[in-house]
Amino acid sequence: MPLHYLSALTSPKRTARTNLHLGIALAAIAGAINAGGFLAVGKYTSHMTGMLSEAADDFVLGRWLAALAALFMLLSFAAGAASTAMMIHFARDHRMRYIYTPVLLLEAALLLVFGLTGTELQTHALVTVSLTTVLLCYLMGLQNALITKISNAEIRTTHVTGLVTDLGIELGKLLYWRRVRKLLPDQELAGVNIEKLRLCSVLVAAFFGGALVGAAGFKHLGFVATVPIALGLITLALAPNLKPRSQK
Repeated sequence: MPLHYLSALTSPKRTARTNLHLGIALAAIAGAINAGGFLAVGKYTSHMTGMLSEAADDFVLGRWLAALAALFMLLSFAAGAASTAMMIHFARDHRMRYIYTPVLLLEAALLLVFGLTGTELQTHALVTVSLTTVLLCYLMGLQNALITKISNAEIRTTHVTGLVTDLGIELGKLLYWRRVRKLLPDQELAGVNIEKLRLCSVLVAAFFGGALVGAAGFKHLGFVATVPIALGLITLALAPNLKPRSQK
């Protein structure tokens, strides 16, 4: 049963349930990497809005090198997203059975590199940006593009600004409906999307929970805290290939 369940999470045949459960898992992982990574490199590597604003501020203040560094991190994130798109399209064009497995394995491999050699990577830099920071930005882009492709852009996991915005919109609709229902009992639910409300709430909670675990892990264990996450991703990626042939 666990193997069948894990296989369904990365199957090309998608359902709302598998999208939600995979989104929860990846949101928790993103939260762990983002919060724990901040303790390691001093940057929130999934926050591209802040990164672009930081670049603009540094340009205006004449800190050219710092501005270029922020833009380089943004490009690393974009490169990760581009890599996911190319890998998925390549897998589809070559009729691979499990088109998401290569991306998950790449993310897991890079997390292992980060966990096992992060201290060494920090001593090397590109445009004043440590290789650990570059790697984390690339990882965040890789993962966010993966769940975006899998869910047809319904779910994103590496940042919560959009999720909290959607959550606020649906809450506003719900509060409005409850207010007018007293005056107009037959009034419909004002377009409230209860499923979206639940989805956003669960993903925000998953990101926060993962962030707590990631921050605690980095605080007490350092870079090696990402190794269990990497092993979990490997299990998730390989689960479809471990099923008995009769079930594939």
